[in-house]
Amino acid sequence: MKLNARNLVLILLGNFLLALAVGYFILPNNILSGGVAGIAVALHSFVQIPTDWIVNGLVIGLFFVGWIFLGKDFAIKTVLSSFVYPIFLTLISQFNIPLTIDPLLASFYGGIIGGVGIGLVIRTGASTGGMDVPPLIAHKYTNISIAKLILITDFFTVLLGLLAYDLEAVLIGIISVFTTSFAIDKVLLMGGQESKSVQIISEEYGIISARIHEKLERGTTITDAVGGYTNNAKKIILVVVSQNQYPQLIDLINEIDPKAFIITTDTTDVHGEGFSYGYRV
Repeated sequence: MKLNARNLVLILLGNFLLALAVGYFILPNNILSGGVAGIAVALHSFVQIPTDWIVNGLVIGLFFVGWIFLGKDFAIKTVLSSFVYPIFLTLISQFNIPLTIDPLLASFYGGIIGGVGIGLVIRTGASTGGMDVPPLIAHKYTNISIAKLILITDFFTVLLGLLAYDLEAVLIGIISVFTTSFAIDKVLLMGGQESKSVQIISEEYGIISARIHEKLERGTTITDAVGGYTNNAKKIILVVVSQNQYPQLIDLINEIDPKAFIITTDTTDVHGEGFSYGYRV
């Protein structure tokens, strides 16, 4: 599988940002962050091996684990990260500019910058070749959110620090874990149209549907259903509206049928007329 220019740029940029976060914020301040950097910091007290060596070794080793479980296409996309990231980290470590900042700030900004880097790489279908490989494997078999799986993995990685560091160091590390997960989630959802998917059950479905078309200029889908308790035939209206239209929709429904049953779900990626083209919200 050939990498197009856009994916190539995202992979290089993402790995550079991750190496920047690790080389300037995480490792110099011994932050118990998630990922291979956090493992390296935790293990450094037991094995007298430079932390950047430990990081590079884990990255290369996890690349082969990803190849086995996620397939050749993943490996082809990730091979660039697995070799570029150690190079970036080594260069940054060699030309490191001392930053005298509070460990709390180092944990916070290291997590944000690193999370953005990881998110950019994952958007291409690849990985940085580090500890995001196990969450990607778990995602393949469970469909749990990648950001949540990375948060869980990194949280347990930080807990390793209890073997060599005090509770304060672990608490500082948890800041990095949460900010990394937050940044990854935002980058993965970047560009998606945040909207509301609403299901409406009402006897006045015809009037409600017509008013939605008229007032909100949104299309609706009406499906047949049967009440599980009453066994009565019912109609369900499905409509997707933008965030700012949602209060108008609720007001519209309540004006027509205050007893209507409404189910609302957040959506982050909607394609089609009215969202990806043809209507500005």
